[in-house]
Amino acid sequence: MKILAEGLQFPEGPVALHDGSVVLVELRAGRIIRVTPEGRIELISECGGGPNGAAIGPDGALYVCDNGGSAYRPGRFTSIGPAPGYDGGSIRKFDLASGRGDVLYTHCDGHRLSSPNDLVFDAHGGFYFTDFGKKHARSRDHGGLYYALPDGSRIVEVAYPLLAPNGVGLSPDGMTVYVAETETARLWAFDLVEAGSIRKQPFPSPHGGRLVCGLPGFQRFDSLALDAKGQICVATLITGAISVIATSGELRSQVAFPDTYVTNICFGGPELKTAFVTLSGSGQLVSLPWPHGGQRLHFNA
Repeated sequence: MKILAEGLQFPEGPVALHDGSVVLVELRAGRIIRVTPEGRIELISECGGGPNGAAIGPDGALYVCDNGGSAYRPGRFTSIGPAPGYDGGSIRKFDLASGRGDVLYTHCDGHRLSSPNDLVFDAHGGFYFTDFGKKHARSRDHGGLYYALPDGSRIVEVAYPLLAPNGVGLSPDGMTVYVAETETARLWAFDLVEAGSIRKQPFPSPHGGRLVCGLPGFQRFDSLALDAKGQICVATLITGAISVIATSGELRSQVAFPDTYVTNICFGGPELKTAFVTLSGSGQLVSLPWPHGGQRLHFNA
């Protein structure tokens, strides 16, 4: 494992670019940064809010899930609730050269987005994103899965409600959306009929998804990425690992890290055989060789 950057304030949403650099957010600091191959940290945007998952879109811009911001207690690196003045989350778009940002979506069907968390683009140029559901002092909002177009013209609810949906990814054939629920450590699959529309599973599925697997004990899921074999690599909190899960639901392995808050994984480098992982408890971006390589994402290769 190689440490590429440290001292970061809850790093999330890494995106590996073709030039060897990695773009990511600092959730707690409200910043978007770039880490160069030499380890230099460059500021892209002081965006504010709560930037979380990120992905490159068909126009080369960076699309970011913004959870609306959170409050923090001194000495604790995780949030204790919404930031003062919180009025919902959004999907935002940023120019990587200038750092200028625009808000694309704040509502779906008249309902305010609560805490957008992660996103992935399909081959058509649209994207699926999860809404984690904001945690409040004595309650939490329901989460959901959504589909939207990058020009701000269309957003639809795909599945609702989910319990703290976090990581989201697409199967190699683009016909299945995988979603990891944080609090249940469950991995769900949503089979697509067409872009933004799923073939719903019957009761007892609570939202139309297919349960792939659930991990025992007190483990929590965060973001995910698929490898070249179509396996789902899920960042696993508390355990401090990347859990490699087959489409059959079998837990193939858990790659351990020295941090209980392993939050994200993405792939880059030659043949996509380098994994970039965010260790948010210690504030690090690290890299390591990955045996099978990653699945090539649309638009940021």
